[in-house]
Amino acid sequence: MDWVIEAHDLKKVYKMGEIEVEALRGVSFKVKRGDIVAIMGPSGSGKSTLMNTMGCLDRPSSGEYILDGEPVAALNDDQLASIRNRKVGFVFQSFNLLARLTAIGNVELPLRYAGITEGRRDRAMEALKAVGLEDRMTHRPFELSGGQQQRVAIARALVNNPAIIMADEPTGNLDSKVGREIMNLLLNLNREWGTTLIIVTHDSAIAEQTHHVIRLRDGLLENGNDISTSIP
Repeated sequence: MDWVIEAHDLKKVYKMGEIEVEALRGVSFKVKRGDIVAIMGPSGSGKSTLMNTMGCLDRPSSGEYILDGEPVAALNDDQLASIRNRKVGFVFQSFNLLARLTAIGNVELPLRYAGITEGRRDRAMEALKAVGLEDRMTHRPFELSGGQQQRVAIARALVNNPAIIMADEPTGNLDSKVGREIMNLLLNLNREWGTTLIIVTHDSAIAEQTHHVIRLRDGLLENGNDISTSIP
């Protein structure tokens, strides 16, 4: 089986003075390459902590996390930043585009951070074409609609051909019509590019379009360690 994510007994403890808060309390699961997985749960359930761990923004207090064949838990900060840039694309609710850069300049950023110069502009153009923005490449964020800005963010996430794309409430700042368009775009990228998608969402309508659902409550998986069961 070609697993792109393997999590074994992940625990995360935050210390607040003398108090210890267990954000994750032994989470285990696997994700196949090309899957679409939703992460759901109430506030305080551990969703953000799990997303940060899966996206290599943080490391677990204990347990093992393997991303695309590479063990992550013991990496130092520089190594974590490197694997994050190479293997993870991020799509945020608030777009997180740099206002001073054009659409193509924003999409090029992960390639710049990776030190890639040859073919960088061509790769960024290809990613923008994939999200239907070939006619907006020289526009800055303030010249784009919310939906167009999110498309730029998706192109930026795609440009490094990452092992996974982490989408945190990707339609949260969009109206329902544009939100459906963005979700359809993500699903189409999964079909055409084989991109593995991890979507953090409160929206059951979005979760119903994914292959599997990870449900968290109080730092534990509600559905055990088996995410092979899709939601009804």
